[in-house]
Amino acid sequence: MDDQLTVLLPAAAVWVAAALVADGLPNLDRARALRRRTRWLSALTLTGLTLTAAVLVAGLLSAGATPIDRAGRGLLLAAVPVLVVAACSIRRIRRLRAGAGAFAAAPDTPAPHGLRAAAAHPLVGLPIQVTAIAVLPAVVSAAGLDLLAAPAVTGPAITVGWLAVTTIGVRHALRHNRFAERAAPPPATAGSPRAAGALHV
Repeated sequence: MDDQLTVLLPAAAVWVAAALVADGLPNLDRARALRRRTRWLSALTLTGLTLTAAVLVAGLLSAGATPIDRAGRGLLLAAVPVLVVAACSIRRIRRLRAGAGAFAAAPDTPAPHGLRAAAAHPLVGLPIQVTAIAVLPAVVSAAGLDLLAAPAVTGPAITVGWLAVTTIGVRHALRHNRFAERAAPPPATAGSPRAAGALHV
């Protein structure tokens, strides 16, 4: 196995696992399960950030065409989504874990729709999943297929990547809106005390 592939595979495996866990968060209808899965996501995300940062820094400090240098260049595509994960996703995951912990006293406590809406927020899962997608070309190149060196493959690969990111983003937005609508209080009717109080004021 190529040394470059050996360096990239652990980071890619962690990001793919984190992407799968993040995608399933809104489907959990029990607070305890949501808290446990959020703990896994937090550990996977922090591990992915650590591995990616280590490879990028080592690649920048390395001179020449060593395997770590090539691996670092391969991960440059993932640098932007990794920064978004570090700046946005980590904070939201921590808040989600704390919120789930507040409802997880009993094993069968349902997860509120507001909590599931927070789990479905695009800034929770989308940056992690984009990072997983951005890491894959480096792994494919390390395995022997250089996408950038094959023009017939580069264009379709970029198109498929953009379509995948767009589809994932739309899916997150739709799920977030659906749970947010369920969590919103029902509108006050004209004869309700709330409406009467508002008219009185």
